[in-house]
Amino acid sequence: MSKRNAMVFGGSSGIGEASARALLGKGHAVTITGRDEAKLAQAGQRLAAHGAVCTVVADALDRAAVEHAFEVSGPVADVVICVSGGKGAGSFRELDLNDVRGALEQKTMAQLTVAQVAAQRLSDDGSITFVTAASARSVIRGTAGLAAVNGALEALVPILALELAPIRVNAVSPGIIHTPWWDGMPSAARDAFFNTAISTLPVGRVGFPEEVGELIASIASAGFLTGSVYEIDGGSHLITQ
Repeated sequence: MSKRNAMVFGGSSGIGEASARALLGKGHAVTITGRDEAKLAQAGQRLAAHGAVCTVVADALDRAAVEHAFEVSGPVADVVICVSGGKGAGSFRELDLNDVRGALEQKTMAQLTVAQVAAQRLSDDGSITFVTAASARSVIRGTAGLAAVNGALEALVPILALELAPIRVNAVSPGIIHTPWWDGMPSAARDAFFNTAISTLPVGRVGFPEEVGELIASIASAGFLTGSVYEIDGGSHLITQ
């Protein structure tokens, strides 16, 4: 396989960093972006041991910054969009809709901004992979806000796959993955949530970023895949409520 250039937006930790590592493992040259310069530099140092990596500070909601990142990276074949927010969960009756509005900005609108810029720059054999979340289709109390945020993105995948063809458009929808996303939750609550997941998921454990990253890299490299959402949720979609 000839070397392809890839960009991972939100590549400074968790699933984004794992995706960059997996793409490097497939021989891609990778540019990662993030808002925190120090955190991004640290991720770049970790990834440098695995291949050719470049870092660009960029807020995915800032269109000019996104365009600058593409200019710095040069021609790109595959774009992974792994930017996210940390709010939107909670019982609907008490849910602060301003938190949902913020999450829609930080994740839904940010990912759409990157995708629109990418669509104007990718060659015909390019790909865009959104990273959503299993909350888009799960029926779990307290996740209505998260479902709105991620469901909006997943609904767009087949439409964009047709409209942007032959550029391929897919999404990866992770379930409960042990990433820094959970760091904002008190440790006792997080552990209790993980233990519940371990007791109910068919695989009997939570997931790891590396597993999601490998799936993302495979989808980005597979030229006959488009218009689909790929679940990696430990079987949570099999559980009836």
